[in-house]
Amino acid sequence: MIIARNIEDIADVIAGSCVTIGNFDGVHKGHQKLIQLACSRAKAQGLVSVVVTFDPHPLRVLRDDRKPPFITLIEQKLELISQHGPQVCLLLEFNMDMAKLAPEDFVKKFLLAGLNMKEMIIGYDYHLGKGRAGNFETLTELGKQNGFTVDRLDPVSIDDAVVSSTRIRDLVQAGKVWAVRPLLGRFYQVKGEVVHGMNRGGRLLGFPTANLKLVDELFPKTGVYAIWVEVDGEVHKGVANIGKNPTFGNDALSVEAHILDYKGDLYGRDIRIHFVQRIRDEKKFSGIDELKERIGKDIELGRQILAEPDAEIKVTLADVESPATDG
Repeated sequence: MIIARNIEDIADVIAGSCVTIGNFDGVHKGHQKLIQLACSRAKAQGLVSVVVTFDPHPLRVLRDDRKPPFITLIEQKLELISQHGPQVCLLLEFNMDMAKLAPEDFVKKFLLAGLNMKEMIIGYDYHLGKGRAGNFETLTELGKQNGFTVDRLDPVSIDDAVVSSTRIRDLVQAGKVWAVRPLLGRFYQVKGEVVHGMNRGGRLLGFPTANLKLVDELFPKTGVYAIWVEVDGEVHKGVANIGKNPTFGNDALSVEAHILDYKGDLYGRDIRIHFVQRIRDEKKFSGIDELKERIGKDIELGRQILAEPDAEIKVTLADVESPATDG
């Protein structure tokens, strides 16, 4: 996939295109179907398949006081988009000048003059241009005037509810990471560099952990999770704690992953954590011995969960879902 950050980079290069446009936060199942439809239509008509998206997300510019934590940062979003087959991704810088463009001006400047668009495919609720005036009806009329067609994809539903970035975000923040998998077509994941923590995992507790430098915005509810850990393309079983380590009186949020049966130095390397299932709340323990015993149980539960990757495991230990006493 070719990534262009300015329309000038590809102007006069594309003879004709089928375009889909949106923010694509999460690149969830609805987004995937939209991109795949654009690719299939482009192939059938001998056109170039193009995804148009924005950085920063328009909400960062228009409603900064109410910005949600985004599911995917731009690097991961582009990586996920590329997996679904488009030939070109036009990544436009969104700013207030762009926000003021009427739908017809945006379409003519970027999609017609720049991409020679012949077909446009949008999501069921997508609006374009100043005041969100560019809906399906106005874009269809604009297409009749300028020689392109517009199609609209119906909402994609899973478990009798529409797949949306908001739904995914709410589930992740509630710790319901298993329920997110069918909506994304993958486990929810974060990526980061392994940095030095408080050096308590291996030295004090006997369970070495990889501490992530946090760059993502959206994290599951604090607690302990069964995870897959990706290191240089290899996937390992693991257990992660998200929280503030109340037993040690910490204040800062951290993500610490214990990779099962792994030996090696990870400092300074990037790893990716895929959240599979929540095991329990974060909890303040009476001391080191109680904490070590609980971590041992968490690891055994993690092994049980990850041994059945296609089934949600019903955790049965009595204290697993007990309310946290701190943090």
